[in-house]
Formats: sequence, structure tokens, C-alpha cells
Amino acid sequence: MEQDKILLKILRDHRENNRNLIHLLEKIQDAYGYIPEDTVYWFSGKLDIPASKFYGIITFYPKFRLNPTGKNTITVCCGAACHIKGADKILEKIRETLSLKDEEDTTSNLLFTVQQATCIGACSIAPVVILNDQVHGNTDSDKVVKLLKGFEKEDEFIGYI
Repeated sequence: MEQDKILLKILRDHRENNRNLIHLLEKIQDAYGYIPEDTVYWFSGKLDIPASKFYGIITFYPKFRLNPTGKNTITVCCGAACHIKGADKILEKIRETLSLKDEEDTTSNLLFTVQQATCIGACSIAPVVILNDQVHGNTDSDKVVKLLKGFEKEDEFIGYI
């Protein structure tokens, strides 16, 4: 099985290079885009380390994810300058447009994941939204909705602000 090959390679690297659990979890997340529950228990058994130790690390560091991420990532800067210029309204409009409820951050079709950044360092063009690796400055709710509507197909980005 492909998954077994991936896990065995990560395990071999972990053992051969005397890596720590944070590095191990990073490798799992790199391979899957998140940390699947079954991989935690697989490594727990192979390394004779309680799964709770893995979950303690996963839940402590915000970079680790226990759920799949969307194909596209939308990051809204919520730093001081962006906040003053309406980042909270932009974030609210994105969530509404993508029909995300409560604490959801990823659409059910796994097309989008919405994130907040404390500050991305682009205060001169606030408010800022990053779609995948493209920075969009001086944006507002309407511009962001147009940007999202540019995704007419799941795998094809055809619109820009």
C-alpha cells in the first residue's frame, strides 16, 4: 500500500536521524496536508509512545492540523492596520460567501481553507488578503467576493482583482 510506504519512510528517517516528535509530525503533515488520526496511532504503536503525547504537541502548535485543508488557502491579515481598515468585515464576508459555519475553516468540497494571520507585514497596502501565494492589497469585501468568484472550476483560477 502507498500509505505504508510513506509511513515507513517517515519512520525510517525518524529513527536513522534521531529526530524529535515535532519533526516527525511535520513530515506526516507534509505528506498528507494534515495529520490523519490513524497515522498518530500507527506511529504511537511503532515508537511505543502514547498517542496523547502526539496530540499534546499537535494541539499546542497552531501549525499542525488534524483535518484536511482546502486546495486553495485564503489568508486574511488581521494585524492592526488591516483590522482598522476592515479585515473583520472581509473575513466575515469570505466565511459567508463560502458558507462556513461556526468554527469551520475549510469548505466541505475541500476547495478553500480560510486562515487569519496576526500580521503579514504589508501594512502600507492594508487590508490584505492572500489567496494561495498571491497578495491582494487595498482590498474590501466586494473585491474579495469577485476574487472568489474567479474560481469557476475547482482546479482553475481564472480571475484576478
